[in-house]
Amino acid sequence: MAVLNIIKYPAEVLKKKTKPVSDFGPGLQKLIDDMIETMYAAPGVGLAANQVGVSKQVTVIDVSSRDETSSLLVLVNPEIIHKEGENSSEEGCLSIPEYTTVVKRAEIVKVKGLDRNGAPIEIEAEGLLARALQHEIDHLNGFLLIDRIGRIKREFFKKRYAREHAISNG
Repeated sequence: MAVLNIIKYPAEVLKKKTKPVSDFGPGLQKLIDDMIETMYAAPGVGLAANQVGVSKQVTVIDVSSRDETSSLLVLVNPEIIHKEGENSSEEGCLSIPEYTTVVKRAEIVKVKGLDRNGAPIEIEAEGLLARALQHEIDHLNGFLLIDRIGRIKREFFKKRYAREHAISNG
C-alpha cells in the first residue's frame, strides 16, 4: 500500500465526471487499498478516486472517528437513489485544504453501488455518513463543495484562493 498525492483545487481532474468501473481485478484492489491508506494519512473521512488523479467511480469513506456505529465503506459506481430532508453543516475537503464552509445537503440518503468485489450493496444513511456519501459522490460527478455554495460566496473564495496561492507560489 502507498499514500498517494491528493490533487488540489483547481485541477481539471476534479471537475470531470469519473468513469464507471467494470474491472474488479488487482489494479482496482491496489487503488482501493492505496486510497484507504491515503484517506487515513490525510486524515480525512472520505476520498474519491479523482482526488488522487484517477478517473474511476470509486470512493472510500470512514466516519467511525465521529460516529461509532459506522465503519470503513468502499463504494464502486455509487449513485444516490433517494434523498430526504435538508441539513446545513460545515464541510471541508482534502482537495481544498484549510477551507471550510456551510453546505446544504439532504439529511437522509439511500445509495446503491457495488462493493470492492463487485457485489451489489445498498446503504441508507443519515447524519455525517449521509453528508460524506453526498460529498464523495459529488466528487465522482465532477463537483466540489464550492459548487454547492452561493455565487457571491464562491467568487469570494476563488479570489481569496488565487491571491493566497499566488503569494505562496512566488
